[in-house]
Amino acid sequence: MAVRGRHRRRQQSRFNRASLTVTAGGAGLALPLVAAGTADAASADTWAKVAACEPSGDWSVNTGNGYYGGLQFKQSTWEAYGGSAYAGRADLATKDQQIAVAEKVLDGQGPGAWPACSQKAGLTRGGPAPVAPEAAPAPRPATSQAATPTTTPQSKAGTVEMYTVVRGDTLSQIADDQRVKGGWQRLYQANRAQVGADPDLIVPGQRLQLKPGDTATPQSRPAPKAKDWTGPEPTGKPAAEKAAEAKKAAEAKKAEEAKKAEEGRKAAAAKKAEQAAAAKKAEAARKAEQAKKAAAPRTTLSSPVDAGPSTPYRASGASWSKGYHTGVDFPVPTGTSVKAAASGTVVSAGWGGSYGYQVVIKHADGKYSQYAHLSALTVRGGQSVQAGQRIARSGSTGNSTGPHLHFEVRTGPGFGSDIDPLAYLRGGGVKV
Repeated sequence: MAVRGRHRRRQQSRFNRASLTVTAGGAGLALPLVAAGTADAASADTWAKVAACEPSGDWSVNTGNGYYGGLQFKQSTWEAYGGSAYAGRADLATKDQQIAVAEKVLDGQGPGAWPACSQKAGLTRGGPAPVAPEAAPAPRPATSQAATPTTTPQSKAGTVEMYTVVRGDTLSQIADDQRVKGGWQRLYQANRAQVGADPDLIVPGQRLQLKPGDTATPQSRPAPKAKDWTGPEPTGKPAAEKAAEAKKAAEAKKAEEAKKAEEGRKAAAAKKAEQAAAAKKAEAARKAEQAKKAAAPRTTLSSPVDAGPSTPYRASGASWSKGYHTGVDFPVPTGTSVKAAASGTVVSAGWGGSYGYQVVIKHADGKYSQYAHLSALTVRGGQSVQAGQRIARSGSTGNSTGPHLHFEVRTGPGFGSDIDPLAYLRGGGVKV
């Protein structure tokens, strides 16, 4: 809501030429001025429509744009029309209190104080303001569209030019535009009876004397001498009352800011505690996972076949050239998939005499694994393999009494450097 009637931006062509007249008369000449008409109160439903048009019906809105409450009062207008008696700002007052102040604004400024929303809501004053009689206008030329002010001879009467207030006017702007001697202070003193106690509040329709007594004859009443003004423009309220209201508003604002700051601190502390709890929980979960991994056996090797062993390592007997079994046998049918026990490089893949078809792999730890009596090979010498990768199929080739896999682990590439193959597998996490 762009409320009118207080100090605002200077507008061009505010001088209403049609309102200028020349009035001649003797001493004690009284010139009637037009005051704002009293408007009928608008209904609560009408004000609700205005509020719905302005900030979407929120009577406590404060968007930070300088306008407050359901009817979007500017702070200066709220104070000028008595709103401070209810609350420091319009958004802090109740709906009924805002409507009460709005009625005063409507009475003083008309529905144009809400330019767009008054039309949409059907807000009206209830009737035009009364119009005082004016002196007959000076003859205007046929080609002129506006009246031209005239003056009577100085020997007959004093010169009194009149100005009709229009929307957006202020005393200081009128005094500047019309070059009133003594400025707005003298203009106010000459029209105090019509303006009232607050020079900030003038309303459209008022008629003001622009040059009271500048060239008055002895018969005319002299204009009062303007007071030398060095302080701020008067507001119509005692300085002590204004200071008390300002202090109260400042204290309320300070209390509100302190409350918001405390709420912010509490919210920040709560968020920090929540983050700390979440971090602590995550750390506990991480440590538990580490402990679980540490407790679990580390599996880096793979069983060569999915079967349990039969003839154990170091079983003695004349059947073996070294006098004992240098590996371990896994009884599996011919064609069973044989896998590399660990990652490494194939040293040899082919016929191995009494071992039949065999594969020998060298591993990163320096150990060698042997897979014998195979029926088919799927790798070749020099090839890299991964733990668990298929390298051959089982069989009964070479010196064999039936289908099985002879699995041997050595510390070197040749026969005679054997170690316990099951202990090797178990050391790598294989359950066999």
